[in-house]
Amino acid sequence: MNIFRIDQKVALITGGAGYYGKPICMALAEAGARVIIASRSADKCEEFAQFLREKGYLAKGVHLDLGNESSITKVIKSIVEQYGRIDILVNNAVSREGFKNLEDLDKKSLEDSQLINSTGLMLITKAAIGFMRRQGSGNIINIGSIQGVMGPHFPVYGDTGMTSPVNYTYDKWGMVGFTKWIANYYGKFNIRANCISPGGYGPGVAESIGENEFVANYKKLTPLGRFANDDDIKGPIVFLASEASAYVTGHNLLVDGGWTSW
Repeated sequence: MNIFRIDQKVALITGGAGYYGKPICMALAEAGARVIIASRSADKCEEFAQFLREKGYLAKGVHLDLGNESSITKVIKSIVEQYGRIDILVNNAVSREGFKNLEDLDKKSLEDSQLINSTGLMLITKAAIGFMRRQGSGNIINIGSIQGVMGPHFPVYGDTGMTSPVNYTYDKWGMVGFTKWIANYYGKFNIRANCISPGGYGPGVAESIGENEFVANYKKLTPLGRFANDDDIKGPIVFLASEASAYVTGHNLLVDGGWTSW
């Protein structure tokens, strides 16, 4: 099973203290990586890093504002200065600022969401890849969504008033294309890029929504009959971060309980 080990690899996870971020960080730490947990909330990142350190793992929390290029540059530079390399970048952070339906969308709302979910995504990937090229290896893993491989199924929301904003679909489809571009352009530098497109995250849904018509419909329309739990993304993230997937690049791995298979 050593092919799945990533001992001493340096991994930066954006949005690492969030819903999917925590199990992603936990999985990489359990596989041996040194995880750098980053978001605008440095306190939450360091709190979770401390939790991991108490379990014997290598972890550190840092402040990162994907809407600020100098913040991006500072984080990447400090990681390389401290550890001598950066092996894995997991683009997990997502901002929901400015998310709206099309007819409610104004220029500022669009720019607010794009600043993080498009521009920030590209700028941090650019910064990390600059160092990855010099060290002769690297691994980019983007966390997408089922909304990046199919159109929103609006009937699932029923009469709850919930919806899927146009920005989210736009951003997540773009992420898949961006992943393939990175994979195809930087493969010659021994840099891989893949995407994971998960379905709904159960603990987050339970905390923010509880039980309603949408939740019941979603479970009914998912072949496995449930939302994702903490463990469901851990195997896929370790697979893509490790040498177990050494010949896999440009791929979008669906982790959705079968939602997109109908």
